[in-house]
Amino acid sequence: MIQNVVMIGAGNLATQLSIALHENGIEVLQVYSRTIESAKILADKVNSRYTNLLKDIVPNANLYIFALSDKALQAVLDQISLPIGNAVHTAGSIPMDIFENYTKHFGVFYPLQTFSKQRKVDFSDIPICIEANNIGLEEDLFQLGERISSNLNSISSEQRKQLHLAAVFTCNFANHMYSIGQKLLEEKDVDFKLLTPLIQETAQKVIDLNPLSAQTGPAVRFDEEIMTSHQKALKDTPDFQKLYSFVSESIFKMHFENNK
Repeated sequence: MIQNVVMIGAGNLATQLSIALHENGIEVLQVYSRTIESAKILADKVNSRYTNLLKDIVPNANLYIFALSDKALQAVLDQISLPIGNAVHTAGSIPMDIFENYTKHFGVFYPLQTFSKQRKVDFSDIPICIEANNIGLEEDLFQLGERISSNLNSISSEQRKQLHLAAVFTCNFANHMYSIGQKLLEEKDVDFKLLTPLIQETAQKVIDLNPLSAQTGPAVRFDEEIMTSHQKALKDTPDFQKLYSFVSESIFKMHFENNK
C-alpha cells in the first residue's frame, strides 16, 4: 500500500496532484524541482521537505511520481543515482517502459485534465489512467487513485497516447479558438464574457448528445454567404482567415461523410 510519495516536479499537474494526495492522507515526503523557489512553494502547501538537487532526493519512498515535461523526464532519469523503487510518470504520450533501465517496478498515473497552479481542481471525478508492469504495483496505484478520484481506468500506453492526442484537440485546440475569439472581440471593444453562456452550453451539449450531433453553424449548412462574409472580416488577420476556411471545410466534410 502506498502511504507516501516523492513528487519530482513542481509544475501545474505536480502542484494540484500533490495537494490532492496531501488532503487525502498521503504524505508527500519531498518535492523536487529544478528551481529551489518552485520546490519550496509547493512543499509549503503540503508540509513537505524540498530540494533542487537530484542527489538529495530521499530514498525508500513508497512511490516516486515523475510529474515532468516530456523533455525533462529522460534527462532527470539519467541523472538520478539512487534506486527509485516504485516509479510512475504522469505524461500522456510517453510509454511506460521509459523506466525499464531504472527500476523493476514502474507504471503510469495519468490524470486526464487541464491543470494550472493557481486554480484548484476537484479530483473526485477526474479520470485517472493507470498502467503498471506488474499486478502488485497496479493494485497499489488503483488504491492510491481511489483516495482522490472515483474515475479510475486501466489504460495501455498505446491507448493513452491516443487519448492524449484526442485531449489536445478537445482541450488545447479548443482553448486556442477561445483565445482567437477573445482577440477578435477585443478589436471591437466587446467583452469576452458575453461568450460564457455559449461556451457552457456547447460543452454541456457535447456531454448530453455527442460532438457530431451537437455541431451547429454555417459550415454544417455550407452557408457560403455567411462564410464569405466572415472571411472578408478576417482579411487583416490572414492566419485566422486560413484557419477559418480549413476548419469550416473539415466540419462540412465530416458531416457530409457521416450523412452519406
